[in-house]
Amino acid sequence: MADFWQAGSINNRVSEIDIKTERLTRSLGSSYAGVMLNAQHNFAWITGGGSNGIDASRENGAATVLITNRGKRYIIASNIELQRMLDEQVDAEMFEPVGFGWQQEKGEPDLVRLIADDLAGGQVIADIPFTSAPALESTFAHCRFELTESEIERYRALGRDAAAALDRTIERLVPGQTENEIAALMRYELGKLGIRSIVTLVAADERIARYRHPVPTDVRFQRTLLLVTCAKRCGLIASLSRMISVGEPGDELKQRNEAAAFVHASLQHATRKAVGSETVGSGLYEAARSAYERSGFADEINEHHQGGATGYRTRDWVAHPASGDRVHRQQAFAWNPSITGTKVEDTIIVRGDEIEVITASDRFPLIETAVDGHIYHSHGILRI
Repeated sequence: MADFWQAGSINNRVSEIDIKTERLTRSLGSSYAGVMLNAQHNFAWITGGGSNGIDASRENGAATVLITNRGKRYIIASNIELQRMLDEQVDAEMFEPVGFGWQQEKGEPDLVRLIADDLAGGQVIADIPFTSAPALESTFAHCRFELTESEIERYRALGRDAAAALDRTIERLVPGQTENEIAALMRYELGKLGIRSIVTLVAADERIARYRHPVPTDVRFQRTLLLVTCAKRCGLIASLSRMISVGEPGDELKQRNEAAAFVHASLQHATRKAVGSETVGSGLYEAARSAYERSGFADEINEHHQGGATGYRTRDWVAHPASGDRVHRQQAFAWNPSITGTKVEDTIIVRGDEIEVITASDRFPLIETAVDGHIYHSHGILRI
């Protein structure tokens, strides 16, 4: 059994998977006999942190979970993968194994769907188009949004570890290092904790202001640095950004950073209030737009999206003027407001009437922001 199962009790895992199975069967109703989950993010979600991934360039994985509308669970894979899945990724007591020879699939590309239809006793759907079955992930993606308690435990651990890995990266910074060298340090520190950086951005000095998505280059860091990672472990993804300055940052940069922190706080506040209300994603976008305007940087909202819901994808949805997406209780969000030259980003979980920041760092100065009498904290610029 894989290491991720050891992070919490088996009983908690069984309960988590039962909850998710019930959500899917309720969503399926009588319209379809079952659903095949093959996308790597959905496989990780339904198995409580397992991985069917081999090729990181592809969305689909090497094994498929079938959930029938009667609540029966199967794992379907070729003889190449099935035993490894059972040894390291899933428990045969929770997912009944169904195997096939790898040659069979080469001769019949629709083999997995045919097996699934037979097991479910009728037509099944899929999350992504890897067979001829209808690909209808949008009809059940909402099942992922409300985190279970055991998921929250894993998410907290991921956020804490990802923040600590960036702190250790910063301890090894030396002016003159290239962005690529710094990116390698960040990936290394994350990797030691079993975390993969699926988005790695590093910007030195002028590149911070020039690009919103600064893929690392051989530009050398001298005075100011932006580090960004979307850190993935057991399927869950925590996003965070950090600003660093050699010596005291300039007044203008500090002003811009504080303004971005105000937008960040305003989005957290709007997210907290949106639970159980009629407010949708467009309302959260409006909260950000208003905060930019009040900060004196009204046009900055046009330069980059503000982030949105997260979990098993870097963003499940992004707030925009036409968004109708709703905020769920115990849902994760990663807001990433930016003002030219600086950025603020952390991952949060909506907990009742409160916001829990899971990527907090004790090393960084905090910017305290009051919004409607509620206090929120954002990471400021660390002086090294």
